Amino acid sequence: MSAGSSARAEILGRVRSALAGTERTPLADVPRRYREHRPADALVGLVCDRVADYRATVARVAPGGLTAAIVAAARGVGARRVLAPTGAPQAWCDALNSEFEHVEDGESIDTAGLERVDAVITTAVVGIASTGTIVLDHGPGQGHRALTLVPDVHICVVAESQVADDVPEGLRRLDPARPMTFISGPSATSDIELNRVEGVHGPRTLHVLVTPDSP
Repeated sequence: MSAGSSARAEILGRVRSALAGTERTPLADVPRRYREHRPADALVGLVCDRVADYRATVARVAPGGLTAAIVAAARGVGARRVLAPTGAPQAWCDALNSEFEHVEDGESIDTAGLERVDAVITTAVVGIASTGTIVLDHGPGQGHRALTLVPDVHICVVAESQVADDVPEGLRRLDPARPMTFISGPSATSDIELNRVEGVHGPRTLHVLVTPDSP
């Protein structure tokens, strides 16, 4: 037996001796006072606050006002060519087509085409209130990952019913077999002198619309 193995055996032996006769506390009995059970409206308010902390633009949309809010958000960033992925509600596409050069189907668009897109409008699958994180699993209305990384502006719609309290609850709502993108604010990085630069690895601008409507 090597010296390392002998020392390890000695240490483990001392641990066993120290624990002899003690009772193990079941994990379920450990108090977890850090977990709060917030009402739904408090969760929505919290996710809006946390998203805004990341220097993203966030707005709560009144019932029935989602389509108009999407158009206003795209107009507000000066977008001319916008993209709504396959599966986005037809009402969005109709409204976008009336005012912008709208790319309705992003399935076949290449990187060069994406670079000419000013803003992409997507749905989401989960919003995590405690961290302000938006999760996409790239299902209908969300498109493949490049669609939300190449354009300079991402307008993301999150339904109030999609807001989870914390990360564990958010993960329970996700399908682990699907690809996932976790978004906490616009893309940002900093150099060694801590000078913040946005838009390096993804959208420079993130605009989140939180709505009681189902996208």
